[in-house]
Amino acid sequence: MRSIRTRKHTAALGVVTAVLALALTACNEGDGTDAADAAGNTSSAPSAEATQAGGDAKGTDGSKSGGSAQNAGAKTGSSTGGGSKDSGSSASGGSGGGSGNTSDSYAYKHPCKASDLSIRVYPREGSKTQHVIEVNNTGANSCGLSYFPQVSLGASKASDHSGDIIPAVPGGLGGAPAYPVKPKTAAIAVIDLNPKGGNGVTWINEMNVLADGDHMPNADTQNFELGPDVKVLDPKLGLYEASVADAVSSMQSAGK
Repeated sequence: MRSIRTRKHTAALGVVTAVLALALTACNEGDGTDAADAAGNTSSAPSAEATQAGGDAKGTDGSKSGGSAQNAGAKTGSSTGGGSKDSGSSASGGSGGGSGNTSDSYAYKHPCKASDLSIRVYPREGSKTQHVIEVNNTGANSCGLSYFPQVSLGASKASDHSGDIIPAVPGGLGGAPAYPVKPKTAAIAVIDLNPKGGNGVTWINEMNVLADGDHMPNADTQNFELGPDVKVLDPKLGLYEASVADAVSSMQSAGK
């Protein structure tokens, strides 16, 4: 009987031992899985952060830095373009605004522009009938004018200027293709409204001057008031000259 009980007891202990062993094995396996999962989660978390960091780094270097570089390139391009343009302008302006092109040969090929000219008309000192026409080159380069200004004398309020008086000019013209005017200098012509001092017409009160009748349109004509008590008879106009004295001599040869 005792042997049977001992066997039963031993068998019961074996069963308990087996159950405990299985429980421990299950616990150990569960702990191992959890540990592995924890380890897996721990190792995967840095990978996610690394991935995010890599993405941020790519976004910063790729998009932001690339955008800045593009903007910088655009600004540099603009600055360079502007600089080139400014440099071109400066070079052109320097060539024109500094020494400029002041040769006569340059002037022969470049007619003066009305925008580069300033015209004055005023009575010549010491004469009651003569007026000075002074055409100043305010541009940066030399330019060419016709041999003499295109001048007509008429009434300022007239609707029809076909009856305006045209002064006589010197004949036998030839030589250079134009009258050259250097920058900041003047071309001077003199007109005598009444060389003989006779009884001329009194309805004329305006002088119309076109600096270059060969190249400029009539729209560039400028009008100058002559004042009261003007008598016009057989007027004479001289060629452009560098001085008033030379312009008077040229005027005196007109009509011959």
